[in-house]
Amino acid sequence: MTTAEILEKLPYDNPFLFVDSIVAVSEQGIEGKYTFRKDLFFYEGHFKGNPVTPGVLLTECMAQIGLVCFGIYLRSEENVTNIAQLQVALTTTDIEFLHPVLPEETVTVISEKVYFRFNKLKCKVRMLNQQGTTVCKGIITGMLIPKANE
Repeated sequence: MTTAEILEKLPYDNPFLFVDSIVAVSEQGIEGKYTFRKDLFFYEGHFKGNPVTPGVLLTECMAQIGLVCFGIYLRSEENVTNIAQLQVALTTTDIEFLHPVLPEETVTVISEKVYFRFNKLKCKVRMLNQQGTTVCKGIITGMLIPKANE
């Protein structure tokens, strides 16, 4: 599966898509990038006169790249016939925030597989800023399961 095919299968769209590109992907991990543009709606109020990216959105960016994109890739290797029919459920996060991410910063998310079994994916993730400094890191776990018939 190509990186373009992975991005095409993401269940997100603007303004809640936090993946610009996938740099590399393998059975063991994924690396992707996202730029937090200064015109994003949340900067206006977080914080007044001193915009900082909310931690929950840093976590979401890490989950979209490090868990969902990676999970789509891993499930494609299992010959899942219709990846669009997968349901994504974030089950746990344990993230440590070390430095702020400011508007116009491009971040790199690196995710390494801890395990993928019984549709559950656990990853060690970290986010780097443009200078290569780790801004947050931790563990994210989620499920990638077929949607129930409606």
